[in-house]
Amino acid sequence: MYSKLITVLLTAVGFVLGACGTVQPATSVAPTPAADMAGMDHGNMASGDIPYDAQFIDGMIVHHDGAIAMAQQALEQAERPEIKTMAQAIIAAQEQEHTQLRAWRSAWYPDLAPTSGMSMDMGTMEVSDDTSKPFDKRFIEAMIPHHESAIVMARDAQQKAEHQEIKDLAAAIISAQEAEIAQMIQWQQEWFK
Repeated sequence: MYSKLITVLLTAVGFVLGACGTVQPATSVAPTPAADMAGMDHGNMASGDIPYDAQFIDGMIVHHDGAIAMAQQALEQAERPEIKTMAQAIIAAQEQEHTQLRAWRSAWYPDLAPTSGMSMDMGTMEVSDDTSKPFDKRFIEAMIPHHESAIVMARDAQQKAEHQEIKDLAAAIISAQEAEIAQMIQWQQEWFK
């Protein structure tokens, strides 16, 4: 069942990204690190004088970096094959989105300096090093709030983004990450009673 879910999710993400146009070569954009964003005012999710879409892109790139790093750690340390399979799916989907986001950033805002991203909670950005808990449990406990924060960012983008491509990507992020959250919650209940 889970492998079917992964296939459906990856197909949906691929379809959305394919419909958004071809990926252009990425340029180097270095958004403000998440640690610097944590203390920002969360009431205003985008500065009025900086394009919203640029802030979404810069924020989501940093956010995806966190998920990719946690998923790579899971490939090395997870005990359960289900966690490793999910980690592979997260890496594949978010690296593809990462490439697309950088291409849009380069195409739409070639002269705009890196922004501080969206002024909101980025969620958990790393797996806890508390070894009193199994790694798989720590991964789930980190990835659920991480995905939840991506969903909040994506829902905001559905309302505020200028480019339809961002709105379409936001819909794909919401769909994929809600499904992964549901799966991780089920695993929590089955594995860590």
